[in-house]
Formats: sequence, structure tokens, C-alpha cells
Amino acid sequence: MPRQKFSLTQTHIWIILGLIWLGSNLCDRFWLILDHSIPAWDQSNHLSKSLQYVNALSSPQLLDGEWWRSFWMLSTKYPPITYILGAFFQKIFGLGNDQALLTNLLYSAILIISVYTLGKTLFSPQVGLWGAGLSMLFPRLYQTRLQFLLDTPLMTFTIACFCCLTLWKLQKTKQKQWLWTVNFGLAWGLALLTKQSIMFFLITPLLWLGISYIWQRNWERILQLIVSFIISSLLWFPWYRTNWIYLFSTVQNSNAIPATYEGDPPLNTLAAWTYYWQDLPLAMGWVLLIVSLVGLLLHLLGKFPGINEDVDSQRAIKGIQWLGIYFVGSYFVCSAIFNKDTRYIMSYLPILAIVLGYFLTLWRGKWEPVRWISVMVAVMVMITNLFPIPGTEQLSLLLSPGVSFRPYLGQEIPVSDIIKTVQETTPHQIANLGVIANTDSINHNTLNYYGQLANFQVYGRELGNKEDYILQDSKSFDWFVTKTGDNGFARDNQLAFAKTLENNPNFSVIKTWEMPDKSLVNLYQRKEQSIIVESLPKASDKIRLDKVIIPDQASPNYPIPITYEWSGNWQDLKEGIVLLSWYPKTAKTSEIAWIHDHGIGKGMLYGDLDNNQGVKVIENLAMLPDKKLPNGDYKLQAMYLNRKTHKTYLIPVPDVTLTLDNNAPAIISPELDLGTQLREISVNLGQGMSGLDIIFSKVGRFNQYDPIQDYLKQTEIALKYRLENHPGSHQLNWTYGLVLSQVLQEDPQGAIAALKQLIKLDPNNPYHHAYLAFIYLYNWQPKAAETALKPALEQQPKVEEFQALAGICAVMQGNFIKGWQILSSLLS
Repeated sequence: MPRQKFSLTQTHIWIILGLIWLGSNLCDRFWLILDHSIPAWDQSNHLSKSLQYVNALSSPQLLDGEWWRSFWMLSTKYPPITYILGAFFQKIFGLGNDQALLTNLLYSAILIISVYTLGKTLFSPQVGLWGAGLSMLFPRLYQTRLQFLLDTPLMTFTIACFCCLTLWKLQKTKQKQWLWTVNFGLAWGLALLTKQSIMFFLITPLLWLGISYIWQRNWERILQLIVSFIISSLLWFPWYRTNWIYLFSTVQNSNAIPATYEGDPPLNTLAAWTYYWQDLPLAMGWVLLIVSLVGLLLHLLGKFPGINEDVDSQRAIKGIQWLGIYFVGSYFVCSAIFNKDTRYIMSYLPILAIVLGYFLTLWRGKWEPVRWISVMVAVMVMITNLFPIPGTEQLSLLLSPGVSFRPYLGQEIPVSDIIKTVQETTPHQIANLGVIANTDSINHNTLNYYGQLANFQVYGRELGNKEDYILQDSKSFDWFVTKTGDNGFARDNQLAFAKTLENNPNFSVIKTWEMPDKSLVNLYQRKEQSIIVESLPKASDKIRLDKVIIPDQASPNYPIPITYEWSGNWQDLKEGIVLLSWYPKTAKTSEIAWIHDHGIGKGMLYGDLDNNQGVKVIENLAMLPDKKLPNGDYKLQAMYLNRKTHKTYLIPVPDVTLTLDNNAPAIISPELDLGTQLREISVNLGQGMSGLDIIFSKVGRFNQYDPIQDYLKQTEIALKYRLENHPGSHQLNWTYGLVLSQVLQEDPQGAIAALKQLIKLDPNNPYHHAYLAFIYLYNWQPKAAETALKPALEQQPKVEEFQALAGICAVMQGNFIKGWQILSSLLS
């Protein structure tokens, strides 16, 4: 830069930074205006989460601990700051992808200021300005910020955090050290609320500083780092405390599984360690990289006149060393992770922008214009990469191959039309689409996002990848979306099932849309829907059971088809849970033979209707009697339970009798409702780990079929009422169902109360005590967990799972020696 730039005032600097911010954001918004594409798989997933936070923030209850627990649980896989900030911007500017991306106004401001501050502090204000400008011109960064992903906020808060750490490191006075201790702690907390992988980038600088200060015996600095961590925990701890149990599965699901599926190079190969190195020129752009490195080389060879007056060489060496610790540590940590993705390592690119900014300042004398020419070429490359300017394709490929990211200007993808058609077909029901296609534009995440944009009425779910899952899917989904031609990542068995829908007499095509590539998207609906909602002229005061349709005779060994027709006012139907009890018709005993409790309309009734208008709800379901029941006739008793008011009353039942005959053949029936299935599998809790394997293999599919998991709440409410009012031989099995429903809702207090009741009913089953201990650990109560676990260890001391729980109890109470002794013996 010309020498006179040393006289830049602070006002001039802020104007330049403001212009960099404004120019980059105007470019982004223009691109989004031109773009007609829809969010792809990952983007839709993150946008859906942000919409859930919009919904939650519409009626916040900041003094209610239960509201905060549910708030943090909205995102169990990733920390929620990206979704929360996206929610705030959407509450101001409206819902949608482009509105959510207005968060870039904030992120780019934080990034530009952080990069400038690092460059100014380590080198000079001029280097800071160059670094800030270059960080907006790297192809990887301007591609990613046009998509609603975690990577841009992660990079922003990581760089801001590193900036605060650097400023803390350089402070000489204790007052300023403690001030930046607080600032670093707050930035660290925000970064850990973005994504856990921030530590991939900060771990090396933190270890470097920690070891250095320990070596120097500078204990006050060590104390400051500890205080920073404590301050950061005030921000991140509530979310991690609520969702820590998911972190173990997240490591597997986001690392080994996708890496294997995508064919990433194994860690014992050279390709794994050079993956990001080979990507670096594409991420930064060849022009900026080559010109900067040539400037460094010519400077070292003494080819430029005089000295670099912008930056003192000794200061520059120290600055590069500190940035090098960040860069090298980040590179090796990210390379050591099996799953590779060019976005994952983005957080080291702004650091390289500062280094390249310094190298550009080495061009001096008559060669100084090279700085500006290279930046102008980089701007031109960005424009040709982002916008379809005629005649620029070859230029873009020459100067920046493989990073073109132009807006889609073609025919609109009919996702909104699919959602609208579903809404018009079933206006008063929550619809759940089984989506077989898995392309960028037609996939379960994208359809799910657009369905949630439509007031959370329509959801999209992926079909299973196993044959038995697909068989269950075929009975459990009332809607399917298929596509001809390219189906992306859809599996062969899913596509084979899609072909069967064409001639399946149980399904009909509601509508077909043509895609831009001339392929067809088909929307199928089951002809005999599981739930049908019809209008009636007038509402009755109470819920009525107008009709029950069952076979004359059935075997208790198989599911039995049954149709209920309910009528009443809309609000009571929506809030209603029906307690359906089947009794022997002639026996004098009052013992219930089996139950078929569920929410009216399976809890999927949607919207608001005038309560004066009558509504009929027809349910085509299946029930499952106890296989041990004797042959004979059975009668039905029905009770209404309002899930909000807990008001109950008996419902008159039509004269209906079901004859059970163990020798009767199986009858074709719908899939069992989820409440029945949950109660059936819950008894496996008594078998320990083998039973848990069965349970969790099933629950994953249940959650696909009920997108809002209302079946868990229905089961909880119904079984709580049963246990309080119907003592008898079913108490143990019903308590298993209650425990499982509350565990799956992540309600530790409710689960603890239910498990204590379970232990009273069967104190000799050691697994009951172990479950209680585990829930106490989940709720961060290790002392209570240790006490709860003692009976299990006394009954079966050699069970490894019990020993592992004992070790964790010890560690969480600070008894690390005892915990290590227990856990290390298990590992050995």
C-alpha cells in the first residue's frame, strides 16, 4: 500500500471496513434475488430447526424451567445458537431461506472486525484491512455464506474467539488481562453454542499457552484461562447438560458412518493427510495464493527496494508464528478425523487471509500496484463464479476451476405445490409424507422444511433402508412421494417399493408434477386412510362413539382390524384421549383383558374449527389382545380423558361383541397404532441390554411415523390414569410403558418417579435399579445414582454395564481414582 496510508485515521478505517461489509452483503443479496433454487438436504434440515425456534420464541416462558428444558431439546444434535439467531431474524423479516440468511449481516460484521483486529494487533492496520477484504473474496467462504449452514457461524465465532484469546495473550497489565479474560470467556461460550468442533481449532493454541504458562509458573494466567472456561460454561452448559447423552451418538453419526458412506480416505493413507492441502488453492483462489506467495519469495530474495514500512519484520515473524500454531494445529486435528468435508476446515481460512494480506504488503516500490491488480482479479473471479455473465465460463474455469456457484434461473421446483396439495386434500390433519426420492431438491428434509413453513402441518420422513423397515413403512405411511429418473441417494430397495406403488390397489396418485429435467414427481395417498375427518351439521356436548366395526371372530395371536367413528366438537376431539378397555363379556371379574388407549385421530388433528360445528373422526386402526386370553366373547368400555383439563367421563358404546378364537386365521389389518406398539415393546425393559436393543431398533421407526412424537404423550397420560385408577395384574406392564414413554420424552423427573414405582412392583429385577441409576446420571445426580445402583450390584455384581455405571458415578462425584480403577478393569 502507498506510504500515505499510514496516516489513515480511525474514521477512514471504519469506512473501509464498512464498505467491505456492505459490498459483500449486497453481492450476496443480489445472488439470492436471482436464485430460484430451493434449500437442499442439509440446508433444509437446519432451516427446519430454526423454524422450531421461531415457534418456541413466539411465546417464551423465561421463568419456567420446563420451558427452558424443552427449548434446549429442540436441537439435540447441534448446539442451537445458529438456529436461535436465524429465528430472531425471521421473526423480524419473515420466514424463509433468504430471510434466515440475513444473519450473514451479523456474521460478516463480526468476522470482518475480528480479522481486522487480529491483523492490526499482530502486524499493522494495513494488514488488518487487507486480511478483512481477502476474507470476503475466498471462493469457499462466499459459496458457503449463500447457504444456511452451521459452517459460516462456526467460522465467525471461532475467529472471534481466537481474536479475543490473542488480545488476552498480548495484554501487559493485569486489569486488561482480566477484562479480556471475561471477553474471551463470553466468545468461547458463544462458539461452543455453535458447534463442538470449534475445539478442533482452539485446542492447539490453548494447549500451547497452557503449557507455556505452566513452564513459566505464571499461575495467574492459568487461573485466567480457568475463569474464562467457567464464564463460557454459563452460556453453553444448559444446552450440553440437557443433551449430553446425544453427544456420543453424534460422534459416530457425523464421523464414521458418513465417512464410510462417502468413501473418504482411511487415516492410514497419505490421501487422508493431504486431503485439505490439495483443496487449499480451490478454497482460497489461485490468484490470491500465487501472487501472495510470489511476493513473499521476492521479498526474501531482496528483489523489492528498501524495507517493508507497513510492518516491522520481527513483529511479523511473531505474528506468523502465532497464526501458524492455529493453522498447523487446525490442519492436523481436522485431517485426523475420518470424515472429510471441505467446509469442515473453513475456520482456518480467515487466518490465512491475514497471512496473505501481509504477503501482499510485501509488494512495494514500483511493484505495489500488483496488490491492487490481484485483488481486482479476485473480485472479477468472484463475480464470474457467482453470476451467469455471458462469455465468462472459460475465464472462471481458468482462474478458479471447480468453484463456480451460480444461481439457479430455471423452472421452479414444485415442492410448495406438493405441500399445498397435501393441505388441500386433508386440511384438518397433520400429514406425514414417506419420501422415497433423495435428490438435492426432492428429499425428505426439503419437503419437511416446506411443510413446516406451512404452519407445521406437513412433515417429510425418509423410508427405512432395510427390507423389514420398508414393509412396515408401507403399512404406516398414508402418503408417499416418488420420482422417476435420477433419485439421488435413494437405495435400491426403496426404489423397488416405489415401483410397486404404481400398481398397488391400496394407493392412488393424487397429483403428478414435471421437474425441470422432465422427470415426474408423484404424490400417492392411501385409499383407506388411517384417519378421516368429516364435517357434521352440529356438535354434540360430549364426545360420542357412533360406530365400532370389527370382525365377528378373530385370533388374539394377530393384530385385529378395528374402525372407530367418533363425533363431537372440534376442541374436545383434538384434546381427547380415549381409554378403551375390553372385558370378558360373561365373566364376573372386573379385570381388564386388554386396552386400546390412544389419542383421537392418533393425535394428528390439526387447525381450528368453530366448536358449534360438528366433526366426525373415523379411525381405521388395529389392536392386539393378550395372546394368553381364553376363547370367548369380549365387550368394550370407553372413557374420554381430556389431555389438558384431565376431565373424564364414560362414553356410551354401541352394542358390539368380539369373539376370540385362538384357532382363527390372521386377518388383513392396518399397522398397530404406535401407542399399542410402544406398550408391547416396553416389557422388554425387564430383560436388560438385550431388551433395550429390541426397543431402540423399533423406536427409531415409531418416530418416523409420528413426526411430532405425540404418541409418547398419549401413552404417558393414558397409563398414568390407568395406574392410578385401575389396579390389577397389568400394573407391571403398564408401568413399563409409562417408564419408556417418559424416558423417550427425556423427562427425567417423570422417569425417576415411574422407575421408583417399577422397583416397588418388582424389586428383584436388578435392571430396574440400574435404569434408575442411569436416569439419575443423565440428570447429573451421581450420588443418587450410586445409591440406586447398589441393589443391582448386590444382585448381579459381574454385569459389565452395572460396573460401568458405578465407574461413571465415581467420576462424576470427583472420585477419579476409583472411577479409573473400575473403568480400566472393564477395558482390560
